[in-house]
Amino acid sequence: MTIIIGGAWPYANGSLHLGHIAALLPGDILARYYRQKGEEVLYVSGSDCNGTPISIRATQENTTTEAIANRYHEEFTQCFQDLGFTYDMYTRTDAEHHHESVQTIFLQLLANNYLYKKKIEQAYCENDKQFLPDRFVEGICPNCGAKARGDQCDNCSEILDPLDLIDKRCKICGNEPVIRETEHFYFAFSQFQGRLETYLAEAKVEKRWRDNALGLTARYLSEGVPDRAVTRDLPNGVEVPVPGFEGKKIYVWIEAVAGYLTASIEWAKQHDVVIEDLWNEETISYYIHGKDNIPFHTVIWPAILMGIGAKALPTHIVSNEYLTLEKRKLSTSQNWAVWVPYILSRYDADSIRYFLIMNAPENRDTDFSWREFIYSHNGELLGAYGNFVNRTLKFLEKSFDSQVPQAEVDGDVRKQTIRLFSDAGIEIEAGHFKQALETIFEYIRAANRFFDEQQPWLQVKEDVEAGNQTLATCVYIIANLSQLLQPFLPFSSEKIREMLGVKEVMWHEQVELPSVIGEVTPLFDRLDVELIEEEYQKLVNDSK
Repeated sequence: MTIIIGGAWPYANGSLHLGHIAALLPGDILARYYRQKGEEVLYVSGSDCNGTPISIRATQENTTTEAIANRYHEEFTQCFQDLGFTYDMYTRTDAEHHHESVQTIFLQLLANNYLYKKKIEQAYCENDKQFLPDRFVEGICPNCGAKARGDQCDNCSEILDPLDLIDKRCKICGNEPVIRETEHFYFAFSQFQGRLETYLAEAKVEKRWRDNALGLTARYLSEGVPDRAVTRDLPNGVEVPVPGFEGKKIYVWIEAVAGYLTASIEWAKQHDVVIEDLWNEETISYYIHGKDNIPFHTVIWPAILMGIGAKALPTHIVSNEYLTLEKRKLSTSQNWAVWVPYILSRYDADSIRYFLIMNAPENRDTDFSWREFIYSHNGELLGAYGNFVNRTLKFLEKSFDSQVPQAEVDGDVRKQTIRLFSDAGIEIEAGHFKQALETIFEYIRAANRFFDEQQPWLQVKEDVEAGNQTLATCVYIIANLSQLLQPFLPFSSEKIREMLGVKEVMWHEQVELPSVIGEVTPLFDRLDVELIEEEYQKLVNDSK
């Protein structure tokens, strides 16, 4: 059995911000956890280099789509690496292997009679002399009245057709487009209505999807799944492999979501593995994304997989709500965002991961504030976790010449630790990452209380045997924290293993304790609280 984990593919048209990372971080937690358990994991994603947003950026900067895509793909790759993301395959949608696999999927759907040709009316800009991709058309959402793009309304999550928009405008020049006839392939989504309803009913029973995914998907299906155009007149993307459709491209709805499968096919090819051994009816798959991507993962992608006869339908949908910033909605156009390259240049990756997990928008929108970020680092990461590790190991370094007493570990602590691996594992597998990390930090706070109550600094003088047991127990706790926190805080976990000489990474009790510890270095440094005002003012000034 394989665990397939797919992280949503960010558009390579601008830097990543914390909202992206909040939505994608669960994928890395899952991948690390399942690997620790010894499961076969394939964790895939990549940069979306074919989308309309890249064309828009290239037009604005008077450069090529390739130059924009290259710049941001390289930046994304570096950011994910610096944040500790452990993708098995991080690729890009303009890769040759992706184009070939997407065309194969398209031809399979055509052969299975799920695609048909249809003449349609489409927005055409007479000023720019081109048919307008959906995202190049802007106007008012007919469903809620908010400003919307031609493919989807971010305000109400309605999937739109550009022609449905009120007061349509060309995004390039601002003129009103005209409507012209063109021919495209349509995907017969309506043929999958019944199967999708059954699929949703099973997801409800199994409780493997987030509530927002269940609710939104039920709404889409109750309205009836309409057939959708799956080719477009686009400047860049995957060519339609059918005579007479030269110059037209396969639309992002099929092309981008197919990336999970195309990346898996490429990984399998590189590792001499049969793709059916990875993607089959026994495969457990997690799809990680923000709530604006729900219908693409719960309606469109499953329908495509059904259409090509694939067995591995999405089993777990991990769809986060939104992350706000200082009580305001993130806005890239207004530069109201904390950009990932910036925060990584100034702060510890584990601090970023910790805050975004503990304040994850799992069930409702949550807020990032510089005040909370700095205080959570100083109070919880440094004050509870870092402090416990440092005070224990520094005491051994100073009073025991770095030797670890080889005494029996406290029995109650052992029982609690063994149970913690089980409890945290259940929460992780269910997609409750915040709850899992909170449970581990309760254990850390209990460890600090244990150290304070036992008073080893007195025990070593008055009751040597008791002092030895206390210190052995504390080292045991630290060794197990290096395993328990590995999916969440991998960098500090690695520091602990280096100090203790622990080689194996596993998801069960660490029984063997080192006889000697290495050089003790602090896991975290204190952050000056003056940074709160400094960072907030920078945010305000940059957004003006």
